[in-house]
Amino acid sequence: MSTDLPRFGRPTAAGVPTSPRSAGILHLGLGSFHRAHQSVYTAAAIGAAGGDWGIIGVASRSRTVVDALRAQDFLYHVATISPGETSLTVPAVHTDAFVAADEPARVVAEMASDAIKIVTLTVTENGYSYSPATQHLDLDDEAIRADLRGGAPRSTIGQLARGLQARAAAGGAPLSILSCDNLAANGAHTEKLVREFLHALPGPESDPVLAYLDTAVTFPSSMVDRIVPATTDELRAQVGRLSGLRDDIPVPAEPFTMWAIEDRFAAGRPAWERAGAVFTDEVGRYEQLKVRLLNGTHSLIAYLGALRGAATIPASIATPEIEEAARAVLRGEYEPSVEVPSGVDVRAYESELFRRWANSALGHRTSQVGSDGSVKLRQRIPEPALRALAAGQMPHLLALTVAGYLSCLAPLPGFDPGPHAAAMTDPARDTLARLAATARDGRELAARVLSELHLLGTELAHHDAFTARVGELIDTIQRQGPGAAIADAVAESLENATHATTKAVRS
Repeated sequence: MSTDLPRFGRPTAAGVPTSPRSAGILHLGLGSFHRAHQSVYTAAAIGAAGGDWGIIGVASRSRTVVDALRAQDFLYHVATISPGETSLTVPAVHTDAFVAADEPARVVAEMASDAIKIVTLTVTENGYSYSPATQHLDLDDEAIRADLRGGAPRSTIGQLARGLQARAAAGGAPLSILSCDNLAANGAHTEKLVREFLHALPGPESDPVLAYLDTAVTFPSSMVDRIVPATTDELRAQVGRLSGLRDDIPVPAEPFTMWAIEDRFAAGRPAWERAGAVFTDEVGRYEQLKVRLLNGTHSLIAYLGALRGAATIPASIATPEIEEAARAVLRGEYEPSVEVPSGVDVRAYESELFRRWANSALGHRTSQVGSDGSVKLRQRIPEPALRALAAGQMPHLLALTVAGYLSCLAPLPGFDPGPHAAAMTDPARDTLARLAATARDGRELAARVLSELHLLGTELAHHDAFTARVGELIDTIQRQGPGAAIADAVAESLENATHATTKAVRS
């Protein structure tokens, strides 16, 4: 990146629209995805239909993006990247930005302001303080315990609850809270956790805000979809060459983008449909489509690719046996668990997925996609696996996904999964490493992780055959290599499909 270029900002940015007059949206989670997705839709909606829908962005802890946004007059480039070209757009929609860890009381104050009509969230699946073991708010979480005691909140759920409490006390203007994270029924899920936090408070604290929630607050669900890799110095240099300006925080993104939203807003909303968003009462079906067909298969591609030495998703899917495994898990093990939204051609959607994964210009890294698997896989694996097991079939490729994950994050002694696996981050990595350090083989590791730790929830933990299959595939990966495990799992999965077809014909 050249530092001798003029700094990107309103004095140097040609054709940038005037910033919205005021902010109507408070966004928690000022990461790359938000800046390449909701911000782009909101800027386009304002351009098409107007409205005071500027965004105040709130980063959790890091100052990097906030400081750069302030230095650049809250402007940045979105680089839309395909093999044929890279195009730049500037969603000039942010009006302010700050760091919640530095100004925790300000989160509450902004949420209490009548100017804010919508609070949106991209805090990742791990940001909701949810316990899969209890299926409730994790009241043992240190941040949740501190937020319940009082003071400026630090957890996302604490911030929402305390912000709503302050808003109710200030008169209770209507508000909508819109989750944009990969969680099933993310609106209902967020509302449940906020209510559980409030119910944990003494009655005099909780009763007024609970009454306010019942009458003036909505939690619409949404499904978001766009591949947004990490920003690199190479991207900064490319944006500098294309724009002639120094942008410290450009965001790369693929051309494809989708947003399905439940239209339940208490105080109005931007005209996001004018920017291509879909308002629908089938958000749950769109969630299934994305979380299972895209995200679930994406995880398999990332873990197998990392184990085969592939640095990027395009390099991984270019490996014939990994492509075969991806197609088999998508069609044979994920697709039967999905209710396809009305009007969606699932075969066209599938073809689009493989084109997206093969976008070599995007350079989406296997280490990025494979990170946080302990949280992500709980959203992707259990329901399709349980459905297959209930039908008397072993979901071999779902088991291979879990085996690949554990081989990357918790390798048995003596096995080196390679640098791309080592670069994956995960909140459970230390725990998994301790379990793997004394495991005699893959079966024992799988039993410890799935049956005892309940990594994928309690219901799947009781299916010993699935746990054993994961263990077998771990041993195959670590003794014979990932290629042997892929061949084994694909062959068994295709045999399942053949038996299912034969049974259907006979019936």
